[in-house]
Amino acid sequence: MKLAKRVGTLTPSTTLAITAKAKEMKAQGIDVIGLGAGEPDFNTPQHIIDAAVKSMEAGLTKYTPSGGLPALKKEVAAKLKRDQGLDYDAKEIIVTNGAKHALYTLFQVILDEGDEVIIPIPHWVSYPEQVKLAGGTPVYINGAEANDFKITPEQLREAATNRTKAVIINSPSNPTGMIYSKEELEALGKVCLELGILIVSDEIYEKLVYGGHTHVSIAELSPELKEQTIIINGVSKSHSMTGWRIGYAAGNSEIISAMTDLASHSTSNPTSNAQYATIAAYAESQEPVEAMRQAFEERLDIVHRKLVEIPGVSCIKPQGAFYLFPNVSEAAAISGCKDVDELVDKLLTEANVAVVPGSGFGAPDYIRLSYATSLDLLEAAVDRIKNYIESKRG
Repeated sequence: MKLAKRVGTLTPSTTLAITAKAKEMKAQGIDVIGLGAGEPDFNTPQHIIDAAVKSMEAGLTKYTPSGGLPALKKEVAAKLKRDQGLDYDAKEIIVTNGAKHALYTLFQVILDEGDEVIIPIPHWVSYPEQVKLAGGTPVYINGAEANDFKITPEQLREAATNRTKAVIINSPSNPTGMIYSKEELEALGKVCLELGILIVSDEIYEKLVYGGHTHVSIAELSPELKEQTIIINGVSKSHSMTGWRIGYAAGNSEIISAMTDLASHSTSNPTSNAQYATIAAYAESQEPVEAMRQAFEERLDIVHRKLVEIPGVSCIKPQGAFYLFPNVSEAAAISGCKDVDELVDKLLTEANVAVVPGSGFGAPDYIRLSYATSLDLLEAAVDRIKNYIESKRG
């Protein structure tokens, strides 16, 4: 059977590949510490679970509108008003099967063959793949480490062409954890308005910010930028609901309507009981969200200090999300590896620590470590990495 050409363009997820290999080793009885996970290690808060159970017991297990329950759209709108001061009505919001589905559906409805989407590097692994599946062309801009991995207005202007349809802004970022300031967003937004570039603002990590930093949505900076922006968000990271698969997009009603029509022919609707759970997530106590954020910040402070003590490792301290993104090119050389990908393989097979190579994020000198696991395991993993590299230094 000959497969469609579109799937031939796909690059397998490095994150999933590493996770699968680590699980295989664990199944063989090997003591592997996995730092590849992109999900909180906390259970979903009990009041959210209770809301889902209650909806099941009440028989609310049927189809819902393709774009999401009206009651959930109302809570999403209330959340956007409460947190960003933004006003959206129901026709400007679609609830999706996770934020990833929101992004996929968005690119499907806005891109024609050859349309370009500007993607800052380092980038989340699925951005370019989703763009390619929609017939678009990824155009990459390097976010230099010297600029905290963020792109500049000058870079954006230089990369834009008459085929540029959109730019992705992910703040806080996966994999770097860096946050764009209000001033930086204003400067980027000015270029987007001048050139008519749609802004795809991925804000899935907005609640996980540290060190006194704050998250700013580019859509809140002006009415013009709000109209030019599609916000992508959800409860996966903020409320530890990765498996529930509820995300959303908010923005221009014409785009949202097209996304809803497409969803009606692909997924029918997001899972009904997960939607009722998400209503509780947004409408009820946010204390578990803050408790989880504080735990992540404590882990970050401790593990970052230990990480930068490793020979050949340097790492800007992240401002948000739950990843560290150190430069380990020197450590790879110390270890006798030809590149960082080989070091990642050696860390897994010889030090029994699973990390994700930066090559999957467009940054081959780096690795991504998730601190969404217990502090004991994190410290043990960093110790294993340090001992491995020091043993090779001779």
